[in-house]
Amino acid sequence: MSDHYYSPQPASKNEHREFQASLLGHTLTFITDAGVFSKKGVDFGSRLLIETAEIGNASTVLDLGCGYGPIGIAVAVRYPQAHVVMVDINERAVHLAAENARRNGLGNRVEVVRSDGFAEIANRKFDRILFNPPIRVGKAAVYRLFAEAKEHLNPGGSLWVVIRKQQGAASARAELERLYPSVNLARQKKGYWILEAVSD
Repeated sequence: MSDHYYSPQPASKNEHREFQASLLGHTLTFITDAGVFSKKGVDFGSRLLIETAEIGNASTVLDLGCGYGPIGIAVAVRYPQAHVVMVDINERAVHLAAENARRNGLGNRVEVVRSDGFAEIANRKFDRILFNPPIRVGKAAVYRLFAEAKEHLNPGGSLWVVIRKQQGAASARAELERLYPSVNLARQKKGYWILEAVSD
């Protein structure tokens, strides 16, 4: 079976590369590898999510399924008051995210945890959860994370999701509306939707 970026332990041969990306007004450096999502550069959906999510004065932010870390790292650099937690099931991605946080001078403000969804952060709650879901794992797994995210938000906290229209954005919105008291289509661009689901 071939590796996917959501494989817990990718077996694909290492293929390190380094690039820079301008995110939220900062030039950031990332190293990536085979077996992680969007290894050649920050994907359009993640960029749109980074640009759109309203962090405000949030003190705790979760990057759910962080990959090599562009979303969480961009937020941590732009919003120094926020403590950012980044989780991913992929062991290789977690190592890269930790190294990228270090390379971008984030020190103790970013915490990287290997976790299958919320399994290793079961008792934690956040003001914002940012999620570029791994669509290929199937709707059931993604929708389970939508539901679990609600249980890990502080009162009035919000889940921000990016999803392409052709990959089920409308049905994802309907599922979020079933779970959350308030859901907002925050932005649409090039077939991508940014959805904000606000907790009680």
